[in-house]
Amino acid sequence: MIVLISDFGIRDPYLGQMQAVLLQSAPSTPFLTLFPELPSYAIQASAYLLAAYHHEFPADTVFLCVVDPGVGTERVPVAIRLEGRWFIGPDNGLFDVIKARADSYQQWRISYKPDSCSDTFHGRDIFAPVAALLAQGKPIPGELMDGDEILERHWPDDLLQVVYNDHYGNAITGLRGIRVSIRDRFEVMGYELNYARTFGEVDVGSPFWHINANGLVEFSMNQANLAKAYELSVGDEFAWIQS
Repeated sequence: MIVLISDFGIRDPYLGQMQAVLLQSAPSTPFLTLFPELPSYAIQASAYLLAAYHHEFPADTVFLCVVDPGVGTERVPVAIRLEGRWFIGPDNGLFDVIKARADSYQQWRISYKPDSCSDTFHGRDIFAPVAALLAQGKPIPGELMDGDEILERHWPDDLLQVVYNDHYGNAITGLRGIRVSIRDRFEVMGYELNYARTFGEVDVGSPFWHINANGLVEFSMNQANLAKAYELSVGDEFAWIQS
């Protein structure tokens, strides 16, 4: 299986063009799109989302990940083998959180580059073809990197920022639920939120925090749009008030 994750969105042709490459290069391999509209250019936010959502997919899943504002520059195209899965994309920080949380991993510098490669669309011309090769069990077109070649950005284990607003207005954070107590509170844009297990435990329109289905702290309102009400954007910070 190939899983696509990108900030391309669904209005423009880019996601469809990558899917067309997969259909031509690996027609018998199923693929799905997990995140078609990650926050534009938000590498760090996307890294924490990827770390929370990849676990539910089976071994040998190939994650085709493109959040790449530095496309065409010196950032390295990589293939990473981690926890029995493949991750393909730019080495710009997108994979730093999963690597930091893994016991071990291997990373290859991708050498594949077709003659007609665009300077601004490596998702279609490099990453999608390589993802198709790996999904079919073919060799990696590249060289294994040693530790001295791999950049480490040392991002925090948990990020006290909003990393994604879904269409309901739930604000997903980069903080894992395993780190918090239900007695803890959060201050968000001057508002203090208390814990509730689920939406129906608070009144309609009431704000609260909870641990979402993928284990991240999330700020929500029952049947209302918290992100809009609080004018929350990706990257906005919040205060964690520990009990």
